[in-house]
This record gives sequence, C-alpha cells and structure tokens, in this order.
Amino acid sequence: MNELLQAKVDVVESGYEFLLAYAAQGRDNDGGPESEVRTMLSDMHDAAAEIVHVLEQSQSAYGWVVAEDAKKARAAISLVLARGRISSELVDNLNVSIHLRALLTDLFLVSEADA
Repeated sequence: MNELLQAKVDVVESGYEFLLAYAAQGRDNDGGPESEVRTMLSDMHDAAAEIVHVLEQSQSAYGWVVAEDAKKARAAISLVLARGRISSELVDNLNVSIHLRALLTDLFLVSEADA
C-alpha cells in the first residue's frame, strides 16, 4: 500500500476509535461547529474522498470495491456532519452503520493482504 493511501487509512481507523469513545460518553450535543467530533468526522470524510481517488485509479478489482464502500461511508459521515448537533447516540448509529463498517473491514483486509 502506498504511503498516501496508508496515511488516509490511518485517519479512518483512528477516527473510528475516537467515535467509539465519543459514543460511550452519552452526550446530547457536540458543542458546535469547531467541536472535536466534527473535526474528526471532517478528517474521516476527507480521507475517504482521497481513498476513493487513489483506488479508482488502481488496476485492482478489489480497489474498486473499497472505493465504492468509501463513497458510501463518506455519504453516511456527511449525513452526520450536516446535523446541527451531534449526539453520542447519532455517532453510535454511525459506528454500527454497515457502510462505515464495510469500509473498515475492507481497509483491514487490504492492509493484511499487503503485509
């Protein structure tokens, strides 16, 4: 896996770990447009876009699958970012979203296949 792609994978994986912790906090509100959870979600959103860009250019059939899952996860993240407040419950629902989980599973598989 190239360095740029690995860096973006790391953003998604560490972001997911952050979101798990955020979901467990029982918050009703994230505190506004500059909140840590919004920053993390924005970083994940951008990383997913870059993953799509890199993998759509690859010759790998599985790269196409990962790119499609990244597009879907990115759409789910967009939905959350568009809310006026981001609660722990909303993040918990994002965490269990099949789209985000599919992307994470894809990234784990690609990482292991390249190891």
